[in-house]
Amino acid sequence: MDKTTPFTKLLIANRGEIALRVMRTAKAMGYATVAVYSEADAGAEHVRAADQAVCIGGAAPAESYLRIDRIIDAARASGADAVHPGYGFLAENPDFPEACEAAGIVFVGPPAAAIRAMGDKAGAKALMTGAGVPCVPGYQGADQGAETLLAEARQIGFPVMIKATAGGGGRGMRLVAAEADFPEALAAAKSEAQSAFGSDVVLLEKAILDPRHVEIQVMADRHGSAIHLGERDCSVQRRHQKLIEEAPSPAVDADLRARMGAVSVAAARAIGYEGAGTFEYLLDAEGQFYFMEMNTRLQVEHPVTEAVTGLDLVALQLRVAAGEALPLRQEEVAFTGHAIEVRLCAEDPRAGFLPQSGELTRWAPAAGLRVDHALRDGAGVPPFYDSMIAKMIAHGPDRDAARRQLIAGLRDSLALGLSTNLDFLADCLADPVFAAGAATTGFIAERQAQLLPDPEPALARGAMIAAALLRAGPGIGLTHGFPTPLRLAAAEVVFAPQVRVLPHGACEVSLPGHDPLQLRVLEREGDCVRFECDGLRQQAVLWSVADRVWLHLEGRNLSFHDLSFAPVRRAVAGGDGKLRASMNGSVVSVGVSVGDRVRAGQTLLVLEAMKMEHPHSAATDGTVAAVHVAAGAQVTAHAVVVEVTPD
Repeated sequence: MDKTTPFTKLLIANRGEIALRVMRTAKAMGYATVAVYSEADAGAEHVRAADQAVCIGGAAPAESYLRIDRIIDAARASGADAVHPGYGFLAENPDFPEACEAAGIVFVGPPAAAIRAMGDKAGAKALMTGAGVPCVPGYQGADQGAETLLAEARQIGFPVMIKATAGGGGRGMRLVAAEADFPEALAAAKSEAQSAFGSDVVLLEKAILDPRHVEIQVMADRHGSAIHLGERDCSVQRRHQKLIEEAPSPAVDADLRARMGAVSVAAARAIGYEGAGTFEYLLDAEGQFYFMEMNTRLQVEHPVTEAVTGLDLVALQLRVAAGEALPLRQEEVAFTGHAIEVRLCAEDPRAGFLPQSGELTRWAPAAGLRVDHALRDGAGVPPFYDSMIAKMIAHGPDRDAARRQLIAGLRDSLALGLSTNLDFLADCLADPVFAAGAATTGFIAERQAQLLPDPEPALARGAMIAAALLRAGPGIGLTHGFPTPLRLAAAEVVFAPQVRVLPHGACEVSLPGHDPLQLRVLEREGDCVRFECDGLRQQAVLWSVADRVWLHLEGRNLSFHDLSFAPVRRAVAGGDGKLRASMNGSVVSVGVSVGDRVRAGQTLLVLEAMKMEHPHSAATDGTVAAVHVAAGAQVTAHAVVVEVTPD
């Protein structure tokens, strides 16, 4: 029986960096490529890079990237005879491969039956238990009543983990330490799951505290062959979402790798799997591993596996989808060196990793790293999609070499214009716990004080140098000797450095509470400035537009609001009672009405942005005076959504 399904033109049903990543390999293999895009992505890089592109609807995913019918229509209109789903969106929706098959289009991924079997976490655990895969004790029953779930949680014993059965990525997931916290956590998890996946069904698991998160990459073809490509350690996470991944894991030796790999391959065969997939496990301190879930798609972190194996996983996906047999056997898989990947996200680590949207004014990743991205100077970051905007990967002969290379690359990279986690990632990699290979899933919470220290000293120095570079240097044209005050705000602090310009591009800058700096500009080339500060020569990138100033200095990306010409406002004790949206997004729910009494810290409204729900709380006790939005409304950052008259 002929099992081949050849194709010539590939449509990528995704956006951003993964769409470009898939296109790169597809074009190298001789396939024509088709992009799909939402109205928000009309000028995006993946649209510009494809041979053809088709608009499939509005900005919101439900109006575009989640519309199976429109993607099938785009394939027909462009003549694409194969579809790659990327990751996210429809990648793990079994209806998508079924629709492709019905339309005579090759789906680059596993059969719908395998996706459906593993997409429901409760059913997947039952299947894995039957296949001999160790699983975390828990409850995955059909009775979803609050009383039943609470009783089961008591039976399991706290702490417990609540998980949405229909999805992943940390959405619909809550860690509950005590019984008193369970009802509120359950309600929040169900609400988030319903919003993200269209189902509020959850399961409960015994929480294994501070484990490692280790996953096994498998590849299988339709001829019965299946192999594993080693493990990845994904323990460094925030909000249950991965932030740093590496291969191999510092906690896995050759024997454990062989055991985890053999179990995963056997499980893949048991469900008739085909293509790339990942079995995710929790690994405890004793070396026991427990199945969590299977991702039936390519993973965000696949580049580290490519780096240590020398294999192109997208190429393997395309070959398997065309009906070819895997080109290598298990004993031919070799591992070389160590690779580490970080996820660059548009988010503010100091504000609870709050997602950010807007314009990336300046983007210049360092040379020497693999950087998967779809960015350029002036690229827009919409509020409708995931906050991850790039992946940065280093590969070295050993773990420490890869770690040092990645730190240096992050410190040399520019990401100016909106808040990102770039500096935070470099600090994580430099942390002694991570450097020792000892990071568990509790790493960020446990090391928060070290990873997010008081920013004032770095910001104060940055404000002083930014002020000097703005005011000093050849051609600035200021009168020498007269101090020039500036007001630069960051992290809710206003810095007022005074610059006294001296001859020959020199200046003195002072700031109350800090030692003055002597600075002399040596050379300016565009936004790059070489200068000497207190006898030390160095360079910076200074970018100033309207009332915003961005500075890349000493390996950090700093951002200031220039308030020098803005009126000074007095602070109002207790706040003004106006609750403002923290970002662009859509209103999930409004929990109060005009006239309601509220207390400080009470959730008044829930906003959804970048696939996460964000509660917004009252800053003061008082009475609701006005509600300006309703559920389903789209709001912009800083818009007033609720007004409270303070007591």
